[in-house]
Amino acid sequence: MNTLIIGSGGREHAFAIEFAKSSRCKSLFVAPGNAGTAEIATNLSNLKVNDFKAIEQAVLDNNIGMVVVGPEVPLVGGIVDYFKQNDSLKHIKIIGPSKTAAQLEGSKAFAKDFMEKYNIPTAAYKSFTKETITEGEAFLETLTAPYVLKADGLAAGKGVLILDSLEDAKEEFRAMLMEEKFGEASQTVVVEEFLTGIELSVFVLTDGKSYKILPSAKDYKRIGEGDTGLNTGGMGAVSPVPFANEELIKKVEERIIKPTVRGIQEENMDYIGFIFLGLMVNASGDPYMIEYNARMGDPESEVVLPRIQSDLLELLEAAADQRLEDVKVKIDSQSAATVMLVSGGYPEDFEKGKLISGIDSVKDSIVYHAGTKLEKGELLTNGGRVLAVTSLADSFQEAIKKSYQSIEKISFDRMYYRTDIGKDLL
Repeated sequence: MNTLIIGSGGREHAFAIEFAKSSRCKSLFVAPGNAGTAEIATNLSNLKVNDFKAIEQAVLDNNIGMVVVGPEVPLVGGIVDYFKQNDSLKHIKIIGPSKTAAQLEGSKAFAKDFMEKYNIPTAAYKSFTKETITEGEAFLETLTAPYVLKADGLAAGKGVLILDSLEDAKEEFRAMLMEEKFGEASQTVVVEEFLTGIELSVFVLTDGKSYKILPSAKDYKRIGEGDTGLNTGGMGAVSPVPFANEELIKKVEERIIKPTVRGIQEENMDYIGFIFLGLMVNASGDPYMIEYNARMGDPESEVVLPRIQSDLLELLEAAADQRLEDVKVKIDSQSAATVMLVSGGYPEDFEKGKLISGIDSVKDSIVYHAGTKLEKGELLTNGGRVLAVTSLADSFQEAIKKSYQSIEKISFDRMYYRTDIGKDLL
């Protein structure tokens, strides 16, 4: 079966590495891909992830049998609906939720209303627009610090603000709505109570009826050591998470996963693919939903996918054929840790086109390409997050150590990474 992966980041390189191992994979394509995917697949580098007409032509030209959609933008934009409603494409297996189902990620307000309807534990919240800005400020006054403001729409992982003072919260609230600080994404703003605890990501593969729980992970979002500074797309991750024992995962399944899948069925959502559950676990060990993502996370994919021992392409075929309940998922008992290497200045202004060296010297880790490109035979940076260095070992401490040892062999101008990934779990 010819397979196409949509996307260009570390997540897509991780998918490509797993698919390339599969006996079910005849030819592998990535659109637009990066320098890493180019080593094991054919990059369709001129394709844009939201140009559905061009993707359609590429799918037909290359006799594609399965399309796996990596990033959120084409999902929220309705790529699955485009395939299902097109006579020339509807026979092709596509992994991802419909446009309506993708609103679980695409609209914070939609997701919170869904959680409330299906009794999924989450923080108290209300949604506001320009027209209800006064009510929003009044609601802020009923909360205690810190204050959480969320742009309703997609904002590349940067649309969430956590503020310590009521004055600052009101000022940012107004900027989000009146000045559209995050563009169209902040035309509606969700204000919610701040949950304390420790964050956890749980991943589920569903065919819309049944589901399989994949490995848990913990992501490190802030740019600075000790989880300080601006939010990023993710600076590192570990899997499994030491505190995510069987008892906790059982609570997550009963209180969150089962009602989520039941809600998907009752709302008649077309959902074949991954559900990312962003959770907060409080001091009592109770999980609360922070947010849904309608796809695999990044850099969580770089620690979750290497631990799946089953043929990933076969699992996705089973989901597409709605026979997921008939398959078993084998998980590696080893721990995985990944550390992101980013461009200097990220997540704000950064330069591209810096020469990358040393990857060939790395023997004990997997180097996933995120923002890279090949130009005249040279490997260059091409994004804010450039590489993810992943290691597997018997403990997460050993896996982290191996990743940092491998990083010492890699260099590019103004390369930056956090040195404290996983330290909070010790």
